[in-house]
Amino acid sequence: MSRPLQRSRAAETASPPLVSTLDQADWAAIQCALDAQGYATTTALLTHDECRELVALYNEDARFRSRVVMQRHAFGRGEYKYLNYPLPPVIEALRQSIYPRLAPIANRWRQALGEPGVFPPALDAFLAECHAAGQPRPTPLLLRYGPDDYNCLHQDLYGALAFPLQLTVLLSEPGRDFTGGEFVLVEQRPRAQSKAEVVPLAPGEAVIFTVNHRPARGTRGWYRVALRHGVSRVRSGSRHTLGVIFHDAA
Repeated sequence: MSRPLQRSRAAETASPPLVSTLDQADWAAIQCALDAQGYATTTALLTHDECRELVALYNEDARFRSRVVMQRHAFGRGEYKYLNYPLPPVIEALRQSIYPRLAPIANRWRQALGEPGVFPPALDAFLAECHAAGQPRPTPLLLRYGPDDYNCLHQDLYGALAFPLQLTVLLSEPGRDFTGGEFVLVEQRPRAQSKAEVVPLAPGEAVIFTVNHRPARGTRGWYRVALRHGVSRVRSGSRHTLGVIFHDAA
């Protein structure tokens, strides 16, 4: 389904508190963390009410283009649904407002690794490139895990065009809504053993992380470090998250 690009400017202003929250975030610290370790966490971007509304949205099948049951594909256990366009205003606002803050980092990484091309400064222009390349399907998604569910380590690549950063927002409260279910990142370093990170989040907080690979400086210059992400086994309760991916899918 092609994206109605003309809607994005109205959606961008749909959540003034969100835009204000993003303006107050320490983007210099986020940039440093992304450069150093491939991920960064934020303070709460969504309110408790917004989190609850997105959790409730999961049951509205008409808002989604597809549902994936992970165990059918050996992805893990649990399920997720890809949203349809038009996106819910708060998700559209997140996507539109965060992309311009990450595009300079993405371009710097691309330059360091000697990759051709430049990511446009605005999301609409990048999505137009995705659609022209045969990637018109929206990729933001909601995920739901129950007891014993988990997500295997993976990368969210949906075509030839991929923005190198994405984010996940936790919608449930650890310890109250669920136990276990930690967000996990694994860095696969060349000629070295892999390094794992467990990233704790509170409701509404986000982790921004590498989709595929990031640059790291070695004694002989820049090299690629690949990252994969997943979720450890949920021990009890129900865990919901929002995934915001900036490239669309083939």
